[in-house]
Amino acid sequence: MYNNKEKSRKSVIRMDPDCAICHAPAAAGCDCEAKGLEVAVRQAESRMMQSVYNDIRSWVRAHAQDYILEYFRLLAERRKAAHTSHLERLTAHAYHYFHAPPHPNEINAAQATLKRGIDEDWQSSVQRYPEVLEYFYSLVELTLPPDDEPAVKDPPLSALSGSRKASRRSSTVAPESHYDRERNPLARRTPPPPLERRTPAPVMGNPLAPTQQAPSRRHSFRPPTAPPPSYYGGGGGGY
Repeated sequence: MYNNKEKSRKSVIRMDPDCAICHAPAAAGCDCEAKGLEVAVRQAESRMMQSVYNDIRSWVRAHAQDYILEYFRLLAERRKAAHTSHLERLTAHAYHYFHAPPHPNEINAAQATLKRGIDEDWQSSVQRYPEVLEYFYSLVELTLPPDDEPAVKDPPLSALSGSRKASRRSSTVAPESHYDRERNPLARRTPPPPLERRTPAPVMGNPLAPTQQAPSRRHSFRPPTAPPPSYYGGGGGGY
């Protein structure tokens, strides 16, 4: 014979749906839905984000090329200025001691030295591409909307729109304990994907004079350095 407490107790029926892909029972704990979710995420990311990735890549590439070309131009001008000074010293020495222009072999040797220096400057400039590319990629700002934004809390999707979401859940779903969540196979079948960055906003600026960086993301990145001293040992400034 049931007492009043047992009579007033409401029965709760739990019925986990079968796998939406292979139709296996929920107790089987298959990973079909998790794999399907990963495929769907990759497809959605490709449709929605590929053009954004292309824009970022084009922006970074253009600014990196501009920086490398400007860096090489400074090195080459410094190299040519040192070469000109070297030829002037050769000419002054030859006229002072021999009353004649420098020997052609000396001129050819100076020209060969200049050519080797220009090649070295270009090689050292091109080898800096990884550092410069990483620097400009670090300037790209990516933001996510806050979780309490209306577009996030109530997205304009037909299956989620309206006020029936809370009312349906409150009337049919019983609260779950930690033990129930551990035993529920649905909790591990389709876990929500981690939030990734979106909405890129590159900070446009002079590649040789980058803007102030946010300390939370760029405090440890070192900007590209200045050109090295002249090959001939001069200061080289102001060219």
